[in-house]
Amino acid sequence: MLTWLQLLDLKLSELAHAGDGWGAVSKRADASRELVDVEMVGALAKTQQSDSAVSATQRLERLGRNYQYLHTECGLIRSTLNSLASELATPQRRVMEALREAETLGYRLSDAGTVEFPAALDTVTGREVAGGTATGSPGIDVLGMHIPLPRYGGASDEAGVNPHRARAQELADRIAYAVAEAREIDDRFDQAMGKLKAPPGLTVDDATWTDAAKDASAVRDLAGNYLRSQIPTDKDPTERKQWWLSLPQEKREEYLTVYPDVIGNLDGIPATVRDEANRENLQLLIGKLAGQHDERSQSQLDGLLEIDRKLRDEGKKPPMFLLGVGDEGNGRAIVSYGNPDTSQNVSAYVPGLETGLDKDFARNDLKRARDTALDAASEDRSSTTASIVWLGYDAPQLTGTDDIGANFDVAQTADAEAGAPAYDSFMKGLTVTNENSDPHLTAIGHSYGSRLVGAAAVEPGGIPGVDDIILVGSPGVGVNKAADLGVSGDHVFVGAAAHDPVTWAPSGKQVIGGVLGSFLGGPVGAVIGGGLADPHGNWFGKDPASEAFGATRFAVDDGPLPFSDGTPTPAHSNYFDPERDPVSATNIARIVSGHSDKITTEHHR
Repeated sequence: MLTWLQLLDLKLSELAHAGDGWGAVSKRADASRELVDVEMVGALAKTQQSDSAVSATQRLERLGRNYQYLHTECGLIRSTLNSLASELATPQRRVMEALREAETLGYRLSDAGTVEFPAALDTVTGREVAGGTATGSPGIDVLGMHIPLPRYGGASDEAGVNPHRARAQELADRIAYAVAEAREIDDRFDQAMGKLKAPPGLTVDDATWTDAAKDASAVRDLAGNYLRSQIPTDKDPTERKQWWLSLPQEKREEYLTVYPDVIGNLDGIPATVRDEANRENLQLLIGKLAGQHDERSQSQLDGLLEIDRKLRDEGKKPPMFLLGVGDEGNGRAIVSYGNPDTSQNVSAYVPGLETGLDKDFARNDLKRARDTALDAASEDRSSTTASIVWLGYDAPQLTGTDDIGANFDVAQTADAEAGAPAYDSFMKGLTVTNENSDPHLTAIGHSYGSRLVGAAAVEPGGIPGVDDIILVGSPGVGVNKAADLGVSGDHVFVGAAAHDPVTWAPSGKQVIGGVLGSFLGGPVGAVIGGGLADPHGNWFGKDPASEAFGATRFAVDDGPLPFSDGTPTPAHSNYFDPERDPVSATNIARIVSGHSDKITTEHHR
């Protein structure tokens, strides 16, 4: 059992020094992983094509994963030791303060923690009262507050009351509380440290990362006061950037190890840091979801594994940056092709209906962002471009839990309005971390994602830093004029394929007008139905492709007819594809690269 003397003599600097040692191992493992993944695997893939090269690549990839596991676990041990030292500092300080007060008063502390006080004169009778010994009690904690136990009797003897007794008792109670607090901390950390170990003959597989995810969760719980409380989650991106830059390197490394999920998704943190944090968190999420067997978890796991595969393909250009990842809701993923902090042109595309963190997203939506980055680079080789896909919200799904198995969220605005503040925060973060004096920022909304962009644009202050807005396959954006989106109408660009039924989605008034007109018939029906109908109305407001909306409509291919490939909306997914719709893809790339004057246009509806 820990005593007050042991607590007093404890050298917390030695715990911190041990933590630094584990941190050095973690850092070395991370450097070795990068050497294997980037230089060795990348070089082998570029120069060798054979069965032996494939086998060697697989072995090297396994070695890289081993180093990554070492980096994670050693980093967790470092943070555990540092957090232990931080927490023990409080009860140690309590004992030191009590000891100094006791020495000043002439009291003596026994090895058992009791406080011996001297004889004194009773202040009432004037007679000498014998000294005594006070035995402390730790009291209780109520709602985070320490409350000493009330004491009855034992405060006087036949000669009267010793004025030292109450003070000695208070000191004894403080020491008892500090020792009890330190014992609780010691026990808690002892259990956690016992779990931070690898089995003999370690194989780093999904089960290993499942265990690592549990370890990280346990350490996060331990380090709550030490680290988490300092993260400025309630601040704006500008203050978050300043906070991060003010941290010493050792503290940054701890945050990246213990809270990669928070740092990686914190707007205002530099892109390279977010990427590092999210790559770390990606492995922990894969391990976590691999241990869960429900359909949602397995679908998200498939998406994460595909993203991980793409990230490991280091030879691919442009480079990938993982700016956000999470398993909340339908899943979160923010991926950039190109560094958004150094690029002059940055676009952030919001996907729509049926999008979630799954394999389709990792294949199709990431490809759209990559195609845009490549096309924009070819449009302007003198500039740099980063193209982002932003899945930072719960997009509506067609399947649901109502009685008929359908989900009508896509017909509502709630998902868009709920996601709009997060998109604005992300865009503000891009303006804060971008190193160019005047970066060109483009917001892109596809399908229901255009409704979110519309909601973000009408938030107080609009979309931060945005220069141009692109709306493709849009069922409406919630406003009736392009100028209501916070930029002038000639900076709002719309692509609407003739055979994309989503862009023709009728407004509620049109539906009601058509029903009433058919039901009533004759002149009365025509008047009522026509009065309710809006020839330029879409489901979420004015048709963005209409002249009444006031945007610039750029040329796109008509696209295949509905059900021509067995699906109801084949033309809805081609806007970014340089093979299926090169006209649209080129126009998007020209806008994103800052050359909207070169786009080809077509007449409004």
